[in-house]
Amino acid sequence: MSDTPEILVVCTHNAGRSVAARVLLDHHGAGRVVVRSAGSAPGDEINPAVAQILTERGLDVSKEFPKPLTDEAARSADVIVTMGCGDACPVYPGKRYLDWDLADPAGRPVDEVRPIVDEIDRRAHALLAELLATEPARAPAPAPRSAPS
Repeated sequence: MSDTPEILVVCTHNAGRSVAARVLLDHHGAGRVVVRSAGSAPGDEINPAVAQILTERGLDVSKEFPKPLTDEAARSADVIVTMGCGDACPVYPGKRYLDWDLADPAGRPVDEVRPIVDEIDRRAHALLAELLATEPARAPAPAPRSAPS
């Protein structure tokens, strides 16, 4: 894995789950990871409920749009996270794959999409903690002893 891990998040339409994951991973990764998203059959626009939820959290989705999955994006990724694209997601030897089995937010109201985004956020935190783990924490140094009085 490179010094800056690269993550590719793929779902069918690249309009909901993968966009939420890309935005959340990028935000929480704070420049320590490169995150791309793509779709095996990209949709026309970002899911409005997902966009609303991310915007409510202070995250910018204005530059997000559905993108097609390319060989280049997959080959450059250290980790490929799939979300319901099934057999349409190509398999590249030597890549680490994670399948996040999550409900598709398409056509669902905001109150049903919110738990999906919450779960994506939880998984994003866990993945980043793993990828960005540094040396194990050392035990604190013992406190200095005071001179006898």
